[in-house]
Amino acid sequence: MAYGKDYSLKISQKGLYALEAIMTLGHHYGSGTVKIREIAMENDLPEKFLELILLEMKNARIVESVRGAKGGYQLRRAPSEIYLSEVIRLVDGPLAPFGDADQLRSLIASDEDHRALYEVFLKVRDSAAKILESTSVADLISRGRGKGPRSKKRKDAALLAIVDKAAASGSKTK
Repeated sequence: MAYGKDYSLKISQKGLYALEAIMTLGHHYGSGTVKIREIAMENDLPEKFLELILLEMKNARIVESVRGAKGGYQLRRAPSEIYLSEVIRLVDGPLAPFGDADQLRSLIASDEDHRALYEVFLKVRDSAAKILESTSVADLISRGRGKGPRSKKRKDAALLAIVDKAAASGSKTK
């Protein structure tokens, strides 16, 4: 078994920022553009980093920009047509905590001693992918999001809890 492999949560800070920006644009869908500064302030995100993320999403045709005094960014499609999987794949690559499905299938075929374990990992990966592929930005918005900027300390603490939990789970299997 590949003990040196990292099987922790595979969503980067950049991926989280991208999802937060998309949710903000989803909240404003149909009411015009939103300036990068407003998105950054509302979500307590670094403006320069957010600019690069939005440019990447613009090139992928998820968002569009409008120049001028009333310019900014807006979604190219309705929030119900943008799925979390699309944003995460763009920013972070393969979905789910156990990486790429082809890699897992290869391990299943080549590592007889650990085949059953890799089959479980593949099922987890497929389940996570299915959830991300069927959850739209509109779904997140309809589940509710607090008004106004959130506390960065609270947001960072929640993220660290997720990452620490994933890392702890990974270290137990080593």
